[in-house]
Amino acid sequence: MTIANAAPGTKADAPARPEPGSDAEAMDAYSNAVVGVAETLAPAVASLRVQHQTRRGRMPAGAGSGVVLTHDGFILTSAHVVAGSDGGGRAAFTDGRELRFTVTGHDPLSDLAIVRAEDGDLTPAELGDADALRVGQLVVAIGNPHGFEGSVTAGVVSALGRALPARHGKRARIIDNVIQTDAALNPGNSGGALADSRGNVVGVNTAVAGVGLGLAVPINSATRRIIGSLMSEGRVRRAYLGIAGGPRPLPPKARKQFDRDAAVEVVEVVDGSPAERGGIREGDLVVELDGRPVESAADLQQMMVAEAIGTPLEARVWRAGSELELSVVPEELTERDG
Repeated sequence: MTIANAAPGTKADAPARPEPGSDAEAMDAYSNAVVGVAETLAPAVASLRVQHQTRRGRMPAGAGSGVVLTHDGFILTSAHVVAGSDGGGRAAFTDGRELRFTVTGHDPLSDLAIVRAEDGDLTPAELGDADALRVGQLVVAIGNPHGFEGSVTAGVVSALGRALPARHGKRARIIDNVIQTDAALNPGNSGGALADSRGNVVGVNTAVAGVGLGLAVPINSATRRIIGSLMSEGRVRRAYLGIAGGPRPLPPKARKQFDRDAAVEVVEVVDGSPAERGGIREGDLVVELDGRPVESAADLQQMMVAEAIGTPLEARVWRAGSELELSVVPEELTERDG
């Protein structure tokens, strides 16, 4: 063979190409996908250093990452990242810029927040749709814990439809359809982007649940509404009924009448609440609300949107072996409400 003696510049000097269909070729495709996402999103991911005012001046109060949404400075992050701020902090980018930001609004019950950098001309990310994700799909987690260097990890969607409890004061809520991934989340990556192979942001990294396990709040129609409310109003309005309950199988007679298997059993009705005024009692089985089936507390929660505030909703309830039709008028959820 004469390959070793081939002249420079001939094909003998070129690196060997992976055989079609080989593991090496597959790894090249995987690497190219991850590199492409990283190069696309890195300029749109900021390092956020949260500050708190003290007698000795502004002091560090936390850190995380954020995803640029608009050219004029709106940045999406996790609510827990900015929880210690009394006004803002500094946002650093991979191009070396460091900008002052203020907190526009935060919503601990969805673990989402919006901050706004003082300068424009930022590079925004493209938002995707987490509802289109499939288990096993490639995802890339990108954060910016240090300001000038992005942190990139890749993995697959491990599970969809996870639930993540969130609490703010006395109020509690379940964050629905959370994405579970095995893309490791490094310290400071909370608030960063979880992206699909096209570089579209499908989630906001929110927590590390265990070794090799990460969770992300999904980007979907529900969270887009939350993001829009935080950008325009600085807060999220939610409706409130004033009941606590959990799923319970319907008795045979009710199953036959309603043609479904489960409902929500009311275990507590808050005094003076819309539910109490509407006639709902402890022990009732709420089968339907506003024409939609109710089989879990999450079903009720999903209906408690801003549009439901002040709107009469018809409730079908099973009580003592009989069906009742009640009307409840949700109020706006406030700090005093549980």
